[in-house]
Amino acid sequence: MAYQVPEPKIFACTQSVDLGTKIAASYGADLGNIQFSRYSDGEFQPSFEESIRGARIFIIGSTNPSSENLMEMLLMLDAAKRASARHITAVMPYFGWARQDRKDKPRVPIAAKLVAKMLETAGATRIITMDLHADQIQGFFEKPVDHLFASTLFLPYLKGLHLDNLCIASPDMGGSKRAYAYSKALECDVVICYKQRAKANVISHMELIGDVQGKNVVLVDDMVDTAGTLTKAADLMMERGAESVRAVTTHGLLSGKAYERIEKSKLSELIVTDSIPIDETKKKIKVLSCADLFADVMHRVHHNTSISSKFLM
Repeated sequence: MAYQVPEPKIFACTQSVDLGTKIAASYGADLGNIQFSRYSDGEFQPSFEESIRGARIFIIGSTNPSSENLMEMLLMLDAAKRASARHITAVMPYFGWARQDRKDKPRVPIAAKLVAKMLETAGATRIITMDLHADQIQGFFEKPVDHLFASTLFLPYLKGLHLDNLCIASPDMGGSKRAYAYSKALECDVVICYKQRAKANVISHMELIGDVQGKNVVLVDDMVDTAGTLTKAADLMMERGAESVRAVTTHGLLSGKAYERIEKSKLSELIVTDSIPIDETKKKIKVLSCADLFADVMHRVHHNTSISSKFLM
């Protein structure tokens, strides 16, 4: 009799329960049973309420701040390791603390490296994530990392808009590689914004490299936090004669006055994934679910089949 590979078990951290439910449904499974006990001072303890001995398990959870989201993932990984799970995959649609991937001034941490080490120490045997802020973060891990790209979701959507005189734009120099990849896939021009920051989340100056006169511009980026860069770039491009400006960003952190800025901006729409919970009632925000993408990759990982088709760029 041929050996049947047992189906994996899928669990979700509390802030990713909605996405975890979608991923599990797309996979064809139910979310596993996990309970959280909380002490009055805020300390919490996760508990798997079913046997995971010898099983492959997937733990779904984005680790955007607050730090409780990261701590939840670490505790669940440790609990799974101590419960004798065979393979423990941390499915992190958004890998938090990734902007601290190097020392950009003296006496600061490299938080992305620290988080990678903590995940491995806690028990992760594999990482599945999407659109890391910096590709080299994969090298911070000693375990396998499957780095997916949201372009598999965004490109079909953009092609479906049938925009004339399309132009791809990067809101900063660091995103130029991503912008060029999109422009190549969509066979259109590319422009780049050059910005200088006074401090974190505060832009002192922005200039545009390229011509957007009469074009429908699509800004592409890996994340949107306060939306200051995107909205400033959109205003600049409309001033330079753009027909319309919309943005696609993988991770919608949308902190501070981000929602207010987007609604008041000259952006036609902001397209994001649901890697982080989003307020979908806002008129200018379009959410594309990444659940099917992650479910498909998880299925391929479990059955040891290739996932290279998911790496569009």
